[in-house]
Amino acid sequence: MDFTFDEDALLFQETVRDFLGNECTPEHVRARWDVGAAHDPALWNRLAELGIPGLLVPEAHGGLGLDERTSVLLFEEFGRAALPEPVIATVAAGAPALREIGGALADEWLPKLAAGEAIVAVGHEASPFVSDADVADLLLLPVDDAIHAVRPADCELVFEPSNDPSRRLFSVGFDPGATPRAAVAEGARAVAGDLLVRGSLAAAAELLGATDRMIELSAEYTGQRHQFGKPIGSFQAVKHQLADCKVKLEYARPVVHRAAHSVATAHPDRALHVSMAKVAAGDAATFTARRALQVHGAIGYTWEQDLHLWMRRAWSLEQAYGKSARHRQNVESWILAEDARLGPGATFRAA
Repeated sequence: MDFTFDEDALLFQETVRDFLGNECTPEHVRARWDVGAAHDPALWNRLAELGIPGLLVPEAHGGLGLDERTSVLLFEEFGRAALPEPVIATVAAGAPALREIGGALADEWLPKLAAGEAIVAVGHEASPFVSDADVADLLLLPVDDAIHAVRPADCELVFEPSNDPSRRLFSVGFDPGATPRAAVAEGARAVAGDLLVRGSLAAAAELLGATDRMIELSAEYTGQRHQFGKPIGSFQAVKHQLADCKVKLEYARPVVHRAAHSVATAHPDRALHVSMAKVAAGDAATFTARRALQVHGAIGYTWEQDLHLWMRRAWSLEQAYGKSARHRQNVESWILAEDARLGPGATFRAA
């Protein structure tokens, strides 16, 4: 299978990387933390000018009409920049969910999303909390066998502290009997499942970017920090620490890219492939966070160091849309089921 990205996708990725390098600096992220509001409407509008909110919105509704084979590259850049915007819920999960629901709800909200005029928050059974519900214009909340389209005015939000100030979590209370149901029964279960799959894929892609950035920061630091008259990066033990991180990252990246292809083409095993991607990317990110902190030494614990922006992002994304342990169980269950189907002594082969 060819996972090569086309030239347009790579150019789009480069454009987004350059844009975020100028617009989403560590200083910007810290400033959002200081005001207690991760979302910046001005930055969101500039992202809309690039077409980011409408990435997965059909062209008929004013979007770019792309799929996950392009968006996976952009979400990696969002993670590399530690972008504190609700792109996973709105762009990766919310827009496709509205597209699948269709009807009047999609006709009303998809053009607004594509224009950057609306933000969507999504709930899912892997977490009791909803990210960025305080800035959302619409909440898609699965309850039993229905997806409810809830306006902020019709629910009660309770802020839940998070280790990552860029990820604002809320408990959401609402009366399911008093809110419209966007989808019911089989349709609702399918949409809820895809919400989790697409959110997990985007989180995995962001984890790749965060991992890459932590490696870069550590390499820069080891070139500047001297001990015994030499940069500590010249010591073999330090080189091995960062080399191990790089190996983890490069092994995780094709797993995430494969999952993106599976989601984009509606592969029947896409949920399995996304679970594999979330595990690989989560393991790479949390492993790198530990090693990066060790390489930085005591200064890595300080608030002034930028490293913790990405460490916090790695920790929070590893838990977002299902922890690695949950996704690992998904993979294990599939392996055991496949072994049982093939019979005793069968050799496991990935789909």
